[in-house]
Amino acid sequence: MSTTKNKNYEHLQNDHGINGQYKTWFLDYASYVILERAVPAVEDGLKPVQRRILHAMKEMDDGRFNKVANVIGQTMQYHPHGDASIGDALVNMGQKDLLIDTQGNWGDIRTGDDAAASRYIEGRLSKFALEVVFNPKTTNWQLSYDGRKNEPITLPVKFPLLLAHGAEGIAVGLATKVLPHNFCEICEAAIKYLKGRKFDLYPDFLTGAMADVSDYNQGMRGGKVKVRAHIEELDKKTLLIKSVPYGVTTSSLMDSIVKANDNGKIKIKKVTDNTAAEVEIQVDLAPGISPDITIDALYKFTDCEVSISPNTCVIIDQKPHFVSVNELLKISAENTKELLQKELEIRLGELQDKWHYTSLEKIFFEEKIYKELEKKHETWEKVIQSIDKAFGPFTKQLRRPVTREDILKLTEKPVRRIYKLDIEELNAQIKDLEAQIKQVKHDLEYLNDYAITYFEGLLKKYGKGKERKTEIKIFEVIEAKHVAIANTRLYLNREEGFIGTSLKKDEFLVECSDLDDIIAFTKRGIMKVVKVQDKVFIGKDILYAAVFRKGDERTTYNMLYTDGGSGISYAKRFNVTGITRDKEYDLTKGHDKSKVHYLTVNPNGEAEVVRVILSPNCTARNKEFEFYFEELEIKSRGSMGNQVTKYPVRAVKFKEAGVATLGSIKLWFDDKFGRLNHEGKGLELGDFDAEDRVLVLYSDGTYEITDQELTQRFNPEEVMLVEKFDPERIITAVYLDNDKVQYNVKRFRIETTTLRSKFLFIKEGKGNLLEAVSTEEEPVLIVQTGKGAQVRKAKFKIAKMVDVMGWKAVGAKLVDFNKNIMMEWETSNRPAISPDQPQKTTLF
Repeated sequence: MSTTKNKNYEHLQNDHGINGQYKTWFLDYASYVILERAVPAVEDGLKPVQRRILHAMKEMDDGRFNKVANVIGQTMQYHPHGDASIGDALVNMGQKDLLIDTQGNWGDIRTGDDAAASRYIEGRLSKFALEVVFNPKTTNWQLSYDGRKNEPITLPVKFPLLLAHGAEGIAVGLATKVLPHNFCEICEAAIKYLKGRKFDLYPDFLTGAMADVSDYNQGMRGGKVKVRAHIEELDKKTLLIKSVPYGVTTSSLMDSIVKANDNGKIKIKKVTDNTAAEVEIQVDLAPGISPDITIDALYKFTDCEVSISPNTCVIIDQKPHFVSVNELLKISAENTKELLQKELEIRLGELQDKWHYTSLEKIFFEEKIYKELEKKHETWEKVIQSIDKAFGPFTKQLRRPVTREDILKLTEKPVRRIYKLDIEELNAQIKDLEAQIKQVKHDLEYLNDYAITYFEGLLKKYGKGKERKTEIKIFEVIEAKHVAIANTRLYLNREEGFIGTSLKKDEFLVECSDLDDIIAFTKRGIMKVVKVQDKVFIGKDILYAAVFRKGDERTTYNMLYTDGGSGISYAKRFNVTGITRDKEYDLTKGHDKSKVHYLTVNPNGEAEVVRVILSPNCTARNKEFEFYFEELEIKSRGSMGNQVTKYPVRAVKFKEAGVATLGSIKLWFDDKFGRLNHEGKGLELGDFDAEDRVLVLYSDGTYEITDQELTQRFNPEEVMLVEKFDPERIITAVYLDNDKVQYNVKRFRIETTTLRSKFLFIKEGKGNLLEAVSTEEEPVLIVQTGKGAQVRKAKFKIAKMVDVMGWKAVGAKLVDFNKNIMMEWETSNRPAISPDQPQKTTLF
């Protein structure tokens, strides 16, 4: 018995036994999934299931549509993984609108609607696929899984198909995510590469939307693409979402909006899907909610913005490799060159064979060698030999020896009387074949140029209708704190020193967001900043608490306190810009018995006057006196402050409000993102006091007066002019009157006072656009017409030509419309039509 057990044990240790299988099975499985299921091959950019579908469709192709169910059945001869995986892959390819022409309901990637059952929908190979994907002469074949048929190892795809289609797959231990790119841009990039020029490739999605590719990193691991939906403001109560990000459906987008509303991140009344031919999701806002802040919140808290991490992994030489999309394009372009070379070489061989046989045929009839067939020979072999011998004197006219197969082929032709016309026709064929051979040899010699011409042909033939759908933009970073709405109520217990959302029986403090920080001061002189929580301890006897704004350099704190050690009272003014959360900051000299008598918070550095009342038992001659905070400089929060009195203070009372000690604040307009800011980004608008307003004029001929609220959004592509509003300033505007095909000019002052409402100040009509606007006192407009040697320039001193009129006036005619017209202000540093914007003076 022991001997048998030992033998069995030895068998288990053998690599060919169970133990050996456990050593290799996972690696075998992983390799199979990577190579045969999840990751596309670099040669044709296809996964096995996609390759087998296309091969099956080529076998079935007769120019007519085939039921998808039949295509699935045909593909199952090659793909052993069931009809569901084939059907899903087929629908996915059909939705990309490149290789397959579809008929019926193939689903909608925007809404997430599934395709109809495979028995109801039809498809066929597109003309592009038939031209680019297949060539049995350059295809390498292998036996199918059951050994009954041949299938392609890879298809001879003469195009960077993987970049156009994109790919996504999860294998064992690795994954791939190649984003789709624009067809036309791929062709253009291939042409640039073949010409030795630099190129860039960025994703383009069928769902449209906007993409920030600043961190794309050529599609390699570690890169990132941010994709945003287009959101329009229909009115102050309604937003329209006009596209969905890649990988997001209208249903999932609406779910994310409802979830954000339920979590208190945004406030809406309802969300409605109006999607038909175009995406449209209507978001109705709750009363009093800012549409600008809601747009930012939708990007921050919902699927209106998603981040996609590409990971370009492909199979090269039977191994997975991580490459960039630029490298992938280079590999595909070189592969296309090789395939074109093979096709040319095959074509050259075919032409040379045809030339050889046509030349033989000409000699065969012209020299009457066919008469050897009429002679009496002993055997058929003798006939062949005599014909071969008869060709002897003419072999110098040929480019290769005459073979037995050549002669047999000639003898199969019907022997009839040969007219001169027939011989001339053969001569014409030979001449044509020689021209074709010459052209093919030329193409082989200049293969790179031939490949460039090939891609140019694809672009010209199939590029129409495949223009970029996704708009490339740079997105601003949206801080969650800046857009989070007040979704919770905060309470405080001053005596015990607690702040929190659960203290509902105590004093209500403020409505705030759960993302906010709270700053608080105690009577002891301790300052602390904490996150909004259910309940958090600050310190006993809280004097003041509010939402903390990090980096706020204008809010000024005025404080008067008594040092517990010396009994001397000090006053100081300070800002709080940056802190460490949950850390206690002692604003006094640090003694445990220090006490704050007076604390105010001033948004613009206001410095009030207070009355200081001393203890009646002190020896001071004046028991009351006034103190002026405006005499103090604003210093750091850690400063001791200036001495107020050495006598004990009984109370400090407010007497008189002071003026702001801080000057006007500078305001800029960021023309990149369309935002007002205080950080010096973009166009400087000047110094602004609290009551000052901003004037914005748009290309559609409307103006808007608005406040200095930094959360407002402006479309920089539509903004023609932004400046500090002066109601006395005269605006000079030139606009296109499309109905009369002329440019009108008008001068007017702003007469309205309503904030954040647009008013049309040009003639109403389709195609009417503001072309030039200025607020100069004496504007001089330079108008240039014509091209090249026909250029003409004219100067118009508008102030002397046109009187000031009402803001609703039509204006006076300036010049007739000309599609080549250019306008700019002589005295302005800013062109009336920005060179970065599309030229607006186009023919309607």
